[in-house]
Amino acid sequence: MYLILIGFFSGIIGGMGIGGGTLLIPALTLFTPLTQQQAQGVNLLSFIPVAFVALITHFKNKDVETSISIPFIGLGILGSIIGSFLAVKLSSHILKISFGIFLFFMGAYEFFYKEKSRTK
Repeated sequence: MYLILIGFFSGIIGGMGIGGGTLLIPALTLFTPLTQQQAQGVNLLSFIPVAFVALITHFKNKDVETSISIPFIGLGILGSIIGSFLAVKLSSHILKISFGIFLFFMGAYEFFYKEKSRTK
């Protein structure tokens, strides 16, 4: 039952653009016998349909700036290639620690960052 709840809530936050992996990867490594690499693989597979639905929704709402999206897509592909090679080469323990540090700094950033009001 907890795996269903983990999948449900990671899908919700993934669809919001926050990234379901921030919940899914730690939950899979804590509550299942999966290694960090396997949890990351599951996260990537679950990300595909969530990202597709979210992208369609954001396109319909005209929330996508295509002029800046193209460079990010290219850099994202390059980063994913480098990251996949690193994930295979590094131990599960190192990946787990690195992911924890990343989540800590992202959480601290979100906690202390105050968005300036935007006017269109």
